[in-house]
Parts: sequence; structure tokens; C-alpha cells
Amino acid sequence: MKLYFCPRPNPLKVALYLEEAGIAHEIVPVDLLRGAHQVPEFTALNPNAKVPVLVDGDAVVFDSSAILLHLVERTGLFGPGDDGVRKGEFLSWMLFIASGLAPFSGQAVHFRHHAPEPQPYAANRYAFEADRHWSIIEARLAERRYLLGADYTALDMSLWGWAPALPYLLGEDAWDRAPNIRRWLDEVEARPAVARVRRLEMLYPYKTDIDDETRRIMFPQNVARDGRAR
Repeated sequence: MKLYFCPRPNPLKVALYLEEAGIAHEIVPVDLLRGAHQVPEFTALNPNAKVPVLVDGDAVVFDSSAILLHLVERTGLFGPGDDGVRKGEFLSWMLFIASGLAPFSGQAVHFRHHAPEPQPYAANRYAFEADRHWSIIEARLAERRYLLGADYTALDMSLWGWAPALPYLLGEDAWDRAPNIRRWLDEVEARPAVARVRRLEMLYPYKTDIDDETRRIMFPQNVARDGRAR
């Protein structure tokens, strides 16, 4: 298998699954800040020009949730098993993260930290929705050790991709408002596979500075007609 990767929430969760499952794989670094996700060789794999992408033999799977579901089906590991009730919960929470929590969290980060000028309505809208989604997770974990119940599953890996950034998403008091997420995160972070994934962040010289070139790549909607990034 090949995992097209950079150290962002969605690729990290897939890397964690591969490590937890003990699946041999090759990491292919994709430097987003240099635009490596926009070259034809990459968009041939994912027309949406985003990481992660998993190449598994002849199968090419993009979108982190699709990849996790593919891996659960392929290996039989870290899924809900054959129980229909658990399957329903597993799919519901996987898509809750994919379609709600993750995109609202990403937009909350954008309008809190990266918007070129203040956008109070948008910042409030996405901060409110991100907080609402995380509050649902907090309530869920108040009653369960892990998202599905007593067992650690791919749901926890999916959530783990985003959870360490909660103060960056919601503000410095985030952990005060989410003690059950904090308890859950501390337990997941102690897993040996997480330590192995963290080392991936240091293996490749990913660009880290946000200069005008990177702004043009990452935020093309902010490029003025004269070609300068705003």
C-alpha cells in the first residue's frame, strides 16, 4: 500500500489505522504548502486535490473516511463486527465526523486564524457549529470509554486526527469544557501506534512558513486580480 500523506488531521488518522493494524505501507509525502497536491500526477489519483490518498493494489481510495471504511472492510480490524446495532452506530458516527465535525472544525480554524480580514458573521457561524459538534462528542464520551463503547475502533482514530487541535479550534478554554474528550485523548495518545505516527511528522522536510507563494496555493480565492496574495 501507498499512503499519500502530510501531517494534517485527515492523513494522520489513516496513518494511525495502518500502524494499529500492522499493515506494511509506503509513505509518499505530499507537501501542501509547496502545491504538491495540485500537480497532474496527484490529481490523477484524487481529482479533488486533497490528501490523504491510499493506493491499495489496483484500488485508489481518497477521502479519509472512505479510506478508513475500506481498510475496516479489507482487514476486519477496528470495525463494528457483525452486530447490526453496532454497525449502525459505527457508520453514523463515522459520517458525523466526516460530514459535520471535520468540515465545521476546518472552517472554524480558517476564519479564526487565516481569513485575510475579519469576518465576524462567518467566524461566529463556524465557531458555533464546531463547538456544537464537539459538544455532542463530549456528551457521547461522558457515557462511553470510546466512541462506539468499550472497544477502540476506527471511529476513535478518525476523531483523534482532529482532537489534539481542540484549543486551536475552539479557544484556550476548550479542555475545561471537554473533560471527557481530554480523558479519551490522553488514553489514545498513550498508544504505541500514536507515537509511531507522530514520528512521521519529522521524517520529511515539509514547508512550514506561510509566504505569498503558499497563500496563493492554499487560498486562491484571496488572490487579487494583479496576482498578489491578499
